[in-house]
Amino acid sequence: MPSLVERSGLLFPTAVVGSLPRPDYVREIVVDGWREQGWEGRLDAGVAFAICVQEAAGIDVISDGEWRRASYIGIIAEMAHGFELGYAEDGRPWTVVTGEVSSKASGVIAAEVAFLRSRTDRLIKATLPSPALLAERMWEAERSSAVYETPMAFAEAVAPLLRREAALVAQAGADMIQVDDPHLCLLVDPEIRAQYDDEWDGADAEAEFSADMDNEVLADVGDQIVRAVHLCRRAGARVRGEAYHSGSYNHIVNDLSRLDVDHLTLEFTSPGAGDVDVLEQLPDHIEIGLGCVSVHPGEVDDAQTIVERVEKAVEIVGAERIVLNPDCGFAPGSAARVNLDEVYQKLRNQAEAARRLREIYS
Repeated sequence: MPSLVERSGLLFPTAVVGSLPRPDYVREIVVDGWREQGWEGRLDAGVAFAICVQEAAGIDVISDGEWRRASYIGIIAEMAHGFELGYAEDGRPWTVVTGEVSSKASGVIAAEVAFLRSRTDRLIKATLPSPALLAERMWEAERSSAVYETPMAFAEAVAPLLRREAALVAQAGADMIQVDDPHLCLLVDPEIRAQYDDEWDGADAEAEFSADMDNEVLADVGDQIVRAVHLCRRAGARVRGEAYHSGSYNHIVNDLSRLDVDHLTLEFTSPGAGDVDVLEQLPDHIEIGLGCVSVHPGEVDDAQTIVERVEKAVEIVGAERIVLNPDCGFAPGSAARVNLDEVYQKLRNQAEAARRLREIYS
């Protein structure tokens, strides 16, 4: 199975999870500026800057910052028919499924990868939302049930479109493809589990379904690309000051073992995230993207703090299975306001921590 450690030739390669905070001019282009002549070139320049920020910080596996997406999950509406778009009170785009989902434009995310590949010689990753996450966010009983009776039915309908896009992403030259599934991670929270036990088939069945949908998305990418799933505790909620969901990964560890992946990106810096001891229960072939850098605004972990967090995981799984990354993307939610210079310093400290760890464990 491929790994980022093998592809980079490094112990403790460094990566981002996906998103970076956007300057206002990029935000304005994505939301409304595409109507102005020349917007494509300005947006390309912005994405090139996002690439340079990561390279300058010393990151080994980079993304395009997800700067082209008006909404991370809303990108599905660019790929498929069947959605209505609007805006929440805080300005975030809001997308609801109201019609039968059918293909509209394939290769949307693959085009992101092609541009990224043309601008860097470093390892690159692409990110896709999981079917279960889309179902959680985009299915509404009043507006969606006439066409998809349950969220699960909608997830099953959208999974083939994501599967096709994932295959195109692999062909476009990505080294890693990551399915973001915070919905699965949501099921570590006892209160959320109780809701699913009351309203649907139960939390365990929901977690199993979510994992199966992730496997469906990655089924056609081949064995030359690192297949990953990312789980987080709603970093976007933290940025916006909303509720935070806690609970042990032990609730879903069996479902994590069901995933047909090479890499798992997990969050460990936040209170309530659970203990790294759970890593011992994961299959030995799975590489760990260790969330060891806080994404909370105003919290800048120094390099030594990051080193100490990583060493706790090294004691359990060894140095050869660990990639350093933040807990989550740095700009979850299209309306999130996060300081890019602060994020740059966090990435520099992450890279410095990796350098120190290589000196210790090489």
